[in-house]
Amino acid sequence: MKKIVLALALVCASWTGAAAADPQEIARWQTEAKAVTIVRDDWGIAHVHGKTDADAVFGAIYAQAEDDFPRVELNFINGIGRLAEAEGEKEIYRDLRQKLFVDPVEMKKLYDGSPAWLKKLTDAWADGLNFYLYKHPETRPRVIVRFEPWMALTFSEGSIGGDIERVNLKELEAFYGGGSAKAPTAAAAAARPAGDAGASHDYVYVEPTGSNGAAIAPSNTTGRHALLLINPHTSFYFRSELQMTSDEGLNAYGASTWGQFFIYQGFNDRVGWMHTSSGVDAIDDYLETVVKKGDKYFYKVGAEEKPMIVRTIKVPYRTDRGMAEKTFVTYRTHRGPVVRSLGGKWVSVRMMEEPVKALMQSYQRTRARNLKDYKETMALHTNSSNNTLYADADGNIAMFYANFVPRRDDRFDWTKPVDGSDPATEWKGLLSFDESPNVVNPSVGWVYNTNNWPWTAAGPDSPQRDKFPKYIERNGENPRGLHAVEVFSKKKDFTLDSLIGAAFDTHLTEFEIMLPPLLKAYDSLPPASALKTKDVNEAIGMLRGWDRRWSVSSVPLSIAIFWAEQVARPYGDASKRGGLSADDYAVQHATPEEMVTALQRALDKLEADFDTWKTPWGDINRFQRLTADINLSYDDSKPSTPVGFPSSRWGSLASFGAQPRNGTKKWYGNTGNSFVAVVEFGDRVRARAVTAGGESGHQGNKHFADEIDRYATGNLREVYFYPDQLKGHTERTYQPGE
Repeated sequence: MKKIVLALALVCASWTGAAAADPQEIARWQTEAKAVTIVRDDWGIAHVHGKTDADAVFGAIYAQAEDDFPRVELNFINGIGRLAEAEGEKEIYRDLRQKLFVDPVEMKKLYDGSPAWLKKLTDAWADGLNFYLYKHPETRPRVIVRFEPWMALTFSEGSIGGDIERVNLKELEAFYGGGSAKAPTAAAAAARPAGDAGASHDYVYVEPTGSNGAAIAPSNTTGRHALLLINPHTSFYFRSELQMTSDEGLNAYGASTWGQFFIYQGFNDRVGWMHTSSGVDAIDDYLETVVKKGDKYFYKVGAEEKPMIVRTIKVPYRTDRGMAEKTFVTYRTHRGPVVRSLGGKWVSVRMMEEPVKALMQSYQRTRARNLKDYKETMALHTNSSNNTLYADADGNIAMFYANFVPRRDDRFDWTKPVDGSDPATEWKGLLSFDESPNVVNPSVGWVYNTNNWPWTAAGPDSPQRDKFPKYIERNGENPRGLHAVEVFSKKKDFTLDSLIGAAFDTHLTEFEIMLPPLLKAYDSLPPASALKTKDVNEAIGMLRGWDRRWSVSSVPLSIAIFWAEQVARPYGDASKRGGLSADDYAVQHATPEEMVTALQRALDKLEADFDTWKTPWGDINRFQRLTADINLSYDDSKPSTPVGFPSSRWGSLASFGAQPRNGTKKWYGNTGNSFVAVVEFGDRVRARAVTAGGESGHQGNKHFADEIDRYATGNLREVYFYPDQLKGHTERTYQPGE
């Protein structure tokens, strides 16, 4: 027995944890590991089974750490606000922003008060990660050497861009700048410019983000079963594909954001769910009337003067000489933290801050068995930034619009900061399910969302805009929305294969809007115009004959995209476009000469970069995965794969956000389709899926890049949902730690 204890002590001494594990802790981890089985299929995907849900959580997070611990850790470095400890001084204000909302002391209290069942899961989550680090001493965490259960509350919802990221870092730095503990004075606040501090109005293209989702009713399918399309558009390698099952009834499959212990977008044997970023107005800015009395600050609400909540926040950061620290005195109202100034007033921001409920909802939805169960999880109202596409084995389909919509006075313009001293600007609870523009079982037999407004979600059965408050929706229509209606309204006999076909339909609706004005502009110029060069004449002929569809062999697509980039460039200032995209605004306002000149510039650019302007799109648009680095690199001299579908900017439902990278000529994608799945709910679930690149984050692993060809061609592979499907498709069966 002494030898065993000594051996354990020696192992503990070699562990990288900040506080070495004791023998009892190690024994607990080993007991948990014995209750878990991990099956890796022939795509490297982990199928995790535990005796309890907590065991499944332990195994799932262990498997995630095996696949890509750096991305697991990074999500919680960000979630806790410790990025500057890894990246240095440049990330101080990102950490400050996070710490304004995420206080470890408060998170620990919330953990202590969590329901017992949730604490079991968060305990198992921390144990799984710490056991991984214990068993893999070669893994060197950048910051978090030991995970604690409360940390799971700091990243509880799963979206790639959380609500907190709406707070502008430049404005935050302008308000709290310098890192001193001295409060920003009202005079200093008034002297600072409104809007982005130091912002430039030069056009910088930002790739559209979000997702697609669609559900098809049994009446609209050949098999008379509901179908679901899951198509998140995120940065690549942001989520793990896995399955979690337990003897307690858990059985969920899909995409899990690295470091989280629930399936964020996926399905179980009865129910499927897909989240799309919403245009819901769920965050508000308040102009605070601040009064200073002595050394204390107050803010007005009606006739009352409330004391500012003051908190000192310390932000450690890495330097070449070791760790340093900046200290900030921060301010908060009952609505939320003060984050900037505008017109001499401090601005506080209010958003959903319910990490325990958010984590409860994220997990409980994976166990829903029917529409009633799923709606009950929505009663928590903490899915603040997403719409949901839903389908189930009973044949129900739905689009649930957002899940956190504050009830407000509709007299105010909530797209702008409102007067915090006016009590009428207070939130008055949340809109109920029935008060939100949801669509459940539309007679048209389909429902979709592409991050656009909900008013076209089910064609003629869509919610009616005039029946809902003005503040409910900030987004408008988008090119993918037009495309989705076109695709889903024309078909009545969907199958899994044809749903994949819809997800990769090649029509580019934005060019139906943009190209006619170009052709009209060309025709309006005199025949002898100097702008009508030989190359321009030939390119116009190609565009006239083009069917507005993408393919790797399409030359007109290359011309159209390079032209659209050029013609939109002068119109990038969003403040001057009246809600239009730069692309749509450009073709409405550019002169004929400007449009045709932009075409010549596009041809010149193609010629310079690819030796000929007659370059097929697939020679430009490429998928490349060279290293496991989080910050991706690209190299024109190394192998890459052609991808036919372009950015969703042009109306493509399949999205591949590609641009020249690191000085390359070819365009490499790093965002867009990241996980695609189609699901059929019947007596048995049938599903097909593909993950960008591959499951493993380890360069050299056979599953690092084994899905690239399938990804690029939309050739989704079979999902092994049931144990009998894994027969003949299993690479390894083991327990954590083996």
